[in-house]
Amino acid sequence: MPSDLPITTSISIPRRELTVRATRAGGPGGQHVNTSATRVEVVWNVARTAALDGPARERVQARLGARVDGDGNLRVVASASRSQHQNREAAERRLAALVSGALVVPKRRRPTRPTAASRRARLDAKRRQSDRKRGRRGERDDAGDGWG
Repeated sequence: MPSDLPITTSISIPRRELTVRATRAGGPGGQHVNTSATRVEVVWNVARTAALDGPARERVQARLGARVDGDGNLRVVASASRSQHQNREAAERRLAALVSGALVVPKRRRPTRPTAASRRARLDAKRRQSDRKRGRRGERDDAGDGWG
């Protein structure tokens, strides 16, 4: 295995910062599940990592705040496979995807204005609707005291 877990082209997590623990998986599977530790949990401390600088660390903690515990640990679990090795790879891929997604800086939205044609079309539609509703009204009598 390589020494670092690649996150982006310029950022990678040193594997020494990852804590990997294997436990018995729950759910169906019979004797195999009851006797082998194939569920893999990968824990990475976002608060104390050397892989991220200040702004990147703040962005990850803000975007993944619900998944980061009080000590700054980000925990990812994989138990889909019967193989501990495959589950470890899956958990590491999931961790890398989470962190790389959190590091993406969203583009700033540039407000747009409606075009003249769309404003004209909107006003024409309002006028047509108003005419339609006006046409549904009954005629008033000349006295102006009620309907005709």
